[in-house]
Amino acid sequence: MNRRYFLRTIGFGAAALAVPGCTSCNRKTSVSNKVDKKLNFVFILIDDLGWKDVGCYGSTFYETPNIDRLASEGVRFTDAYAACPVCSPTRASILTGKYPSRLGITQFIGAPDKPTPYRHQMPFEEVTIAEAFKSQGYATGYVGKWHLGKKPYYPENQGFDINIAGNNRGHPASYFHPYKHKDYQIELPGGKEGEYLTDRLTDEALTFLEDNVNKPFLLYLSHFAVHTPLQSKQILTDKYKAKAEKLPKGAGPEFIQEYGNHKGRRVQNHPVYAGMVQSVDESVGRVLDKLQQLGVSDNTVVIFMSDNGGLCTSQWQDRPTSNLPLRAGKGWLYEGGIREPMIIKWPGVVKAGSVCTEPVISTDFYPTMLDMANLAAKPEQHVDGVSLAGLLRNNKKLNRRAIYWHYPHFHVESGNRPSGAVRVGDYKLMEWYEDNRIELYNLKNDIGEKKDLSEKMPAKADELRKMLHGWRKETGAKMPVFTP
Repeated sequence: MNRRYFLRTIGFGAAALAVPGCTSCNRKTSVSNKVDKKLNFVFILIDDLGWKDVGCYGSTFYETPNIDRLASEGVRFTDAYAACPVCSPTRASILTGKYPSRLGITQFIGAPDKPTPYRHQMPFEEVTIAEAFKSQGYATGYVGKWHLGKKPYYPENQGFDINIAGNNRGHPASYFHPYKHKDYQIELPGGKEGEYLTDRLTDEALTFLEDNVNKPFLLYLSHFAVHTPLQSKQILTDKYKAKAEKLPKGAGPEFIQEYGNHKGRRVQNHPVYAGMVQSVDESVGRVLDKLQQLGVSDNTVVIFMSDNGGLCTSQWQDRPTSNLPLRAGKGWLYEGGIREPMIIKWPGVVKAGSVCTEPVISTDFYPTMLDMANLAAKPEQHVDGVSLAGLLRNNKKLNRRAIYWHYPHFHVESGNRPSGAVRVGDYKLMEWYEDNRIELYNLKNDIGEKKDLSEKMPAKADELRKMLHGWRKETGAKMPVFTP
């Protein structure tokens, strides 16, 4: 722990003592003390879950009744985006409210620095969303994947009271206890033979809820699933093998060309991946049930999100899912790599079963959650985020013209190359950094990004390109340096 972080922590502690409790929410719960409660938050983040991997988003092969139930109780976003097509940058954007380019975390941590150097940890100077809530008397718990730096840059030094399983690893060596291979291990002591990681993380999350039911809480449940290695419980794998065998045959090739020589899976039919998705769904159901059991469901916001698109164009292993009609997947700035399933349940405010088509992005969570809880905004911190609370309360339009992406790296596994993108209204421009080539799409008419309009609409393409370049300069985005 460095001196700056230590002093900042002391300051937050003093602030927590000085700030009176929020009573403006006026929500009664069935907790024994029967007093006005601050709004609680449960943030559930899934790894590599694609936009089409959930029943309420159109999947017919994967079974997600609990996530679908959450959507029926809240609002489902159709145009929600991760700030990056890979994990670490998006995760940092959620916790800080800043674009990855501004943070300098533009690649998944642990990847090579060439052709673009990047920051390998989330710095202590950032005031995380956990620190903001902790300063206001919230219990804060982190369970699951972190992947935002080695020690000491772990959750317990970034605003979370407890950290369970969060370290510098991007995926487990195994999803079965003891979750290790040689020196590569997720630390979860006391497990039993056959224990499944997704289930164990859920157990820990439920314990946190039980321990903190009589105080305001922020639970951040960050699953390693459905990231590789592809491993599900045998009973679920067998279930989906049988289901896959009943799918229609001969409806076309199993893989289709996405870009260049890289091909993506056309259909969702991978039994092991489907089992992993079901385990995640069961986790969501258990959390919702626990909130109900504890009597805090009506006073708890539940947020569900994925950190990047589903893996569908891997060169080295199974391409486990299909993101169609979206193009490509994890690692790409096409829609399949950045458009995510996102659901927010805000009891008493959001109309149950509603759908929102407004473009939103992962930087927005920080100011939104502060706004929901009637806590003061921190505009100097969540500088790139926009509060969605007005949108959720009364459909108020967002004061934002564009959403941006910057990924100046090769994602060798998927085949993507250094690129950037901007979305303005229905139009999205992509720029490839190696040759400065651009592509322009109208997402309203062409969600699959099949018709490049850059030559037909040069004025529009030039407008968006100038915006993208200006944004890169404003955020201090590092550009790649290519060598032969």
